[in-house]
Amino acid sequence: MSLFGIVITVIALGSIIGSVYFIKKSAQKFNLTPEQLEKIKKRNEELDKEEEEEEKKINS
Repeated sequence: MSLFGIVITVIALGSIIGSVYFIKKSAQKFNLTPEQLEKIKKRNEELDKEEEEEEKKINS
């Protein structure tokens, strides 16, 4: 591999690793209230029930 190819490869890998590191450092966690958590849990339960009903219809 030529020197030019090695330089391009190093630059590409550096930019990929730098981008992933930047995204990791800039990520923030959610601080949800108990009401929001309850709403999310309720919605997930509703979606699970709907999926089960759809699977029953498909399998029937």
